[in-house]
Amino acid sequence: MWKWLHPYANPEVSYHFCGKLQPWFFRLSFLFLAIGLVWALAYAPADYQQGDSFRIFYIHVPAAILSMGIYFAMAVAALSSLVWQLKLADASAAALAPIGAVFAAIALITGAAWGKPMWGTWWIWDARLTSELILLFLYLGVIALHNAFEDKNLAGKAAGILALVGVINLPIIHYSVEWWNTLHQGATVTKLGAPSMASSMYWPFLICFVGFSLLTGAIACQRFRTEILARNSMRPWVRNLAIAQTQGS
Repeated sequence: MWKWLHPYANPEVSYHFCGKLQPWFFRLSFLFLAIGLVWALAYAPADYQQGDSFRIFYIHVPAAILSMGIYFAMAVAALSSLVWQLKLADASAAALAPIGAVFAAIALITGAAWGKPMWGTWWIWDARLTSELILLFLYLGVIALHNAFEDKNLAGKAAGILALVGVINLPIIHYSVEWWNTLHQGATVTKLGAPSMASSMYWPFLICFVGFSLLTGAIACQRFRTEILARNSMRPWVRNLAIAQTQGS
């Protein structure tokens, strides 16, 4: 396995590999999101209590899950960078942070829009909402640290330490509805066992989630390639790539 992974430690190899994956991720994400969102918004049955307002679930829940999943992936990359000094791991952590921050913001905004008709208020200092807000601040802190120092190695170490410390917030977000008495409903699709919803509602959610995940992969590939170019701008292969693109245009 390590022999198979070893070539991808080369920035040039990883750059071209992500370039091959990216268009497939984009195409598949468009397909899944087109099917999932149309199914969810037009054909899935309305909730018997919440009516059609529950349909924001199909954006809110994938965004919330991905905000945590991306943070975990970023923390793993940060750990790899700090322990094994993998430069591409630090580049991947820097590439993932803004994507995760956007999903955390989407989760908070859609949660507020969903909470208004259900709870009668846009915001309440509920355990789940507050811990998700902390997650957004952690993302912004990691982004700020990555851009706070001219020395990329120092910036990566500082951002990596913050990313690792922030992992403690992930189980708090997930289990907050079980540990504390909160307004936020309990787990619906992420609990062990069968989901607490009808299959006619669950399947469009699953398709939407796969679509958003593929979109995340496509954007991550693009950002990762940009990070590679920025960190290897003086390498001959980058200069040759720039020359080839200039001649091609």
